[in-house]
Amino acid sequence: MKLHGMAHRYKTILDLPVHQQPDSMHQLIALLAEAESEHRDSHRTMRNLKRSKLRYDATMEEVICSPERNLSKDIIIKLSDCSFVKKGENILICGASGVGKSWLACAIGRMACAQGYEVLYLRMNKLISELREARLDGTLTKKLRSMERAQILVFDDFGLQKFDSEMRLILMDILEDRYNKGTTIVTSQLPVAKWYETLGENPTAADGIMDRLTARAHRIELKGKSMRKKNPA
Repeated sequence: MKLHGMAHRYKTILDLPVHQQPDSMHQLIALLAEAESEHRDSHRTMRNLKRSKLRYDATMEEVICSPERNLSKDIIIKLSDCSFVKKGENILICGASGVGKSWLACAIGRMACAQGYEVLYLRMNKLISELREARLDGTLTKKLRSMERAQILVFDDFGLQKFDSEMRLILMDILEDRYNKGTTIVTSQLPVAKWYETLGENPTAADGIMDRLTARAHRIELKGKSMRKKNPA
């Protein structure tokens, strides 16, 4: 029956001295049910984390909040219940190199995995190369479907290279399919106001992409010195 958590707890209880074992059948059943629930939650979290391919093993508890970083505890608390996923809201994280953008995005992703959401981390430059290859070998539809299944997509290092017409249309399709149905977390060294410039020469497509990214979004602009020689959060 694959009740591994329940079986392990039951064996543990049997190994206890008689006077430490549950006093009633009701108490025993409650303990076994609790153990099975905890086991399944843990297994689900580990499965989600493995599939997410998050770059950093970051946690929200390690994220440093301070006025110098322009990051408040209020925004962390606001994001902690992952209600932004149900609302289809995006998270846009900007800042200079080394201020902890990717770390924060991964911490949010890890938190979401623990709450049962499917997350997929993607480095933007690598993703563009993979999408081009998939377009050539006929696997683009399969690639896009694998991305569509994720309730949270993390686009890391957005804007390091400009989008050509083909990649711009693909990105538009990805965001259109996710609009109001999933969350996209974007990190970038560029401020949001300059993202438009990286989207190429088609103003209509650029407007559509920016509208879908920014219309329902939490914006975080990290500041301060590089954290690479300190705590990465």
